[in-house]
Amino acid sequence: MFEQNLARIRTHRNNIHRYRRLLLTELSDLERDFIERRMADEQAALDALVAEIFPVTFPLPKEPSSASSGMGAA
Repeated sequence: MFEQNLARIRTHRNNIHRYRRLLLTELSDLERDFIERRMADEQAALDALVAEIFPVTFPLPKEPSSASSGMGAA
């Protein structure tokens, strides 16, 4: 299953690279809009897949209320 997910990640990444290369060519406005939409769709799918496979969270430390009130008192 993990190998299949990595293959899906590679596919999305390759599609994004292909769309970026296409955007460097001469295109009509309609073609450019279509490719930009497809690239955004691929990026969203890639982000969702990566978040599903590698769920990493970094909790922010809680700041004491006295430290935040002292900064604005200058």
